[in-house]
Amino acid sequence: MLSPESAAVVRATLPAVGGALDEITTRFYGTMFAEQPELLDGLFNRGNQASGEQRRALAGSIAGFAQALLADPDTRPDALLARIAHKHAALGVTEDQYTIVHKYLFRAIGDVLGEAVTPDVAAAWDEVYWLMAGALIAQEARLYQEAQVDPRKPWRQWTVVERREETPDVASFLLRPADDGPLPRARAGQYVSVRVLLADGIHQTRQYSLSNAPGDRLRRITVKRVASVADAPEGEVSTQLHRTVQVGDELTLSAPFGDVVLDDADTPLLLVSAGIGCTPMVGMLEHLAATGSTRPVLALHADRTPAEYALRADTRRLVEQLPDARAEFWYEQDAGDEPGAHTGLMDLDGLDLPADADVYLCGSLPFMRAVRTQLLQAGVPARRIRYEVFGPDLWLAHDEG
Repeated sequence: MLSPESAAVVRATLPAVGGALDEITTRFYGTMFAEQPELLDGLFNRGNQASGEQRRALAGSIAGFAQALLADPDTRPDALLARIAHKHAALGVTEDQYTIVHKYLFRAIGDVLGEAVTPDVAAAWDEVYWLMAGALIAQEARLYQEAQVDPRKPWRQWTVVERREETPDVASFLLRPADDGPLPRARAGQYVSVRVLLADGIHQTRQYSLSNAPGDRLRRITVKRVASVADAPEGEVSTQLHRTVQVGDELTLSAPFGDVVLDDADTPLLLVSAGIGCTPMVGMLEHLAATGSTRPVLALHADRTPAEYALRADTRRLVEQLPDARAEFWYEQDAGDEPGAHTGLMDLDGLDLPADADVYLCGSLPFMRAVRTQLLQAGVPARRIRYEVFGPDLWLAHDEG
C-alpha cells in the first residue's frame, strides 16, 4: 500500500519523472555497468542494451507500476509483476540484486533531476521502488520454490540428442538432462533460458519457448538465427547455437518459467502467431494432442512464405490429430495452392471466431497489436487475449482488461 503522503508526491512529480525516465535509465545502466561490469556476464542482455529495449522496458514498468498505485493504492498490477517475475526467475535474479539496482537507479534520478529531488520526493519514489521490488522478490521466491530451484544455482546441463534444420535460419534442438535426472515441471507455453559462453569470455542468456509437449521425456527448443539488420547486430546467442551446437554437445538451461500458459479449461482456443512466434503455439498443440484434448482449436499463423514457416509440418500434423481443430495460414508472398492458406497479411474478417475463446498471441509487437485490434473489433473481450513477447516486454502498458 502506498502511503497517502507519498501518493500525493508521486502524483505531483510523475509527469517530470516519467518525462525523464529514458534519460534516467540510460544513465542508470551506463553507471551500473561501468562500476559493476560483472552484471553483464549472463544477467543482462547486451543486444537489448544496445538497442535500448531493456532501458525502455524498465522505464515503462516503473511508470506503469506508479500509475497503477495512484489509480488504486491498495491494488498492485499483478499482470505486470508476474511477467517481470517469471523473466527474473529464468535468469536467476536474487534478492540482493534489487539493492544494487536501487543504488544506481536513485543516483541516476538525482543526477538527472537535480534539485527537484527533494527529500520528500526521494522518499516517495523510494517507497514506490521498494513496493515494486518487494512484490517481485516475493513472487520470485515463490516461483523458485515451486520449481525447486536454488536461485544461486539456477542452471543445469542438458545434452543435445537431435538437431533438426527447420528452415535455413531456424533449427530445433532436442535435449535431455545430462545427469539423467528427472525433468523439471513445465507447462505448455513456457520458456527456458539458454546460457552460453561467447568468444570474448562473457556469458549471455536468451529465452526460448518449449516447442514440444511439456510432459515428454525430452525437451525441444526451436531457435531462429537473428541476422544483423541496419544498425542492429546479429543475435549473439542464436548465432552461436546455429554455428557450433551439434548432437552430443551440452547446453546450459534454466528451469521452465513464463506466465502465458495453457490452462486446463474446456473453452475454445484461438492460437495466433507470426514467424518464430509459432514455437509456444506448437508446444500447446503438442500438449493438447498428448492429453487427448477435445477442445475446439483454431490455429492461425502468418509468415513471409511457406518455406519460412519453421514448424508448419508440426502444426499440420497436430491439427489433424485433434478431433476439433483447424488451421489457417497467411503468407506475405504467394501462398500457392496450400489448403487453408491466404496471400497477404493476416485478416480475421470473415473468420468464425468464438466469442468465448481463450486467445494466445505470439509474434512481433506490430503484428500482435494489429491482430489484437482485429480481435477486439470482432467482439473478443480484452481479458481473454494473452500474449508472449520474445525479449523485454515493451507492451506492458497495454490495457489488460
